[in-house]
Amino acid sequence: MHPSEQIALIISRIYKRGLTTTSGGNISMIDESGDIWITPSAIDKGTLKPSDIICVKKDGNILGPHKPSSEFPFHRAIYEMRPDIRAIVHAHPPALVSFSIVRKTPDTSILAQAQHVCGPVGYSGYELPGSEALGKLVGQEFAKGYKAIIMENHGTVLGGSDMDDAYSRFETLEFCARTFLYGKTIGSPKSLSKDKINSFEQQLPVQFSEIDLIDYDSDEREKRADISGIVHRACKQGLMISSYGTVSVRLKNNDFLITPSNIPRWDLQSGDIVHIKDGKKESGKLPSRNTLLHQEIYKKHPDINSIISTQSPYLMAFAVTGNKFDVRTIPESWIFLQDVPSIPFGSTDIPALLSDNTPAIIIQNDSFLVTGDKLLQTFDRLEVAEFSAKSIVMSAPLGKMVPINNEQVEDLRRVYIKK
Repeated sequence: MHPSEQIALIISRIYKRGLTTTSGGNISMIDESGDIWITPSAIDKGTLKPSDIICVKKDGNILGPHKPSSEFPFHRAIYEMRPDIRAIVHAHPPALVSFSIVRKTPDTSILAQAQHVCGPVGYSGYELPGSEALGKLVGQEFAKGYKAIIMENHGTVLGGSDMDDAYSRFETLEFCARTFLYGKTIGSPKSLSKDKINSFEQQLPVQFSEIDLIDYDSDEREKRADISGIVHRACKQGLMISSYGTVSVRLKNNDFLITPSNIPRWDLQSGDIVHIKDGKKESGKLPSRNTLLHQEIYKKHPDINSIISTQSPYLMAFAVTGNKFDVRTIPESWIFLQDVPSIPFGSTDIPALLSDNTPAIIIQNDSFLVTGDKLLQTFDRLEVAEFSAKSIVMSAPLGKMVPINNEQVEDLRRVYIKK
């Protein structure tokens, strides 16, 4: 994909997710010739087309119908300081601006994935937007080795080896910031130790033996399309981010399809999904880190036919604080989820904890795992869980939650829960 097409796609995604405004933010790429492609100045971020993207040639000549972003100086300074960085995202997403205006950086160690993707976060002092002084200051911070920084009273800027890498880091850092803030609303977010983070980073996808699959039957093609469709829907709804999220669906017996570990979730296609058959993986593909866990769940629970492991911000507020996620908010929440246990990071007890009455689990500082018969049912449970978590977080400033009482729960159990 041409740099102008990549930039137009990503800025549209950022705008549609509510992570920048019509006038705010700018992104860029540097190509093999040293030319910098960047979003234009004062053009609606919600309608940008590839033809609107500006090319600033290595010799300083400008190609395109508009002026380049006023923040071009710090983009250029970062590329000069860091040859390994080939794409940059700068925006003013609400959670990261919250840290910017209190002059703090997010603690990415609350989530191993955030620490893995973002690394340590730098901090740049204030200078006039668009000035050479700001470019120098930001460039100096990147020269220290950071790939993500908070800009004082301004926002954030992140770099990557390509546009997917930069966007994934941006989305992950904003997600981490939101999780921390929501966690502070209901409790005290807890960081993971360096040993636990290291154990996550050393956890590579399982090296399964390979099998060659030539053709997919109609049932498998349909399920592949279902998985990719659900992943894209989850991304659009903020229930999954580029860098994290696993979806699997059972085929026959204990064989199943599962998302790969090396494809950004926004870009997932049906053909990227990995077939696991008789404990072997489809050749040439890298399955999710969670493959062994999903495999054990399918073996132990023949009635479970789909699994989603993901991070969504309000559910993760409970994961990073350890606070009880009480789903007795409204009848639908309890009917769909019943009681959701919370287990420690790194626990190996997940398959044994799941049952008809326990379809979902919170894994502290890690993820939310939910199961079901059909994939749509599993996704519905995820939506209900995130909506319930959001209601609890939003109610915290109003007072203590009053849950549905035991007698009311028993009435729901009698009428709605299968025996």
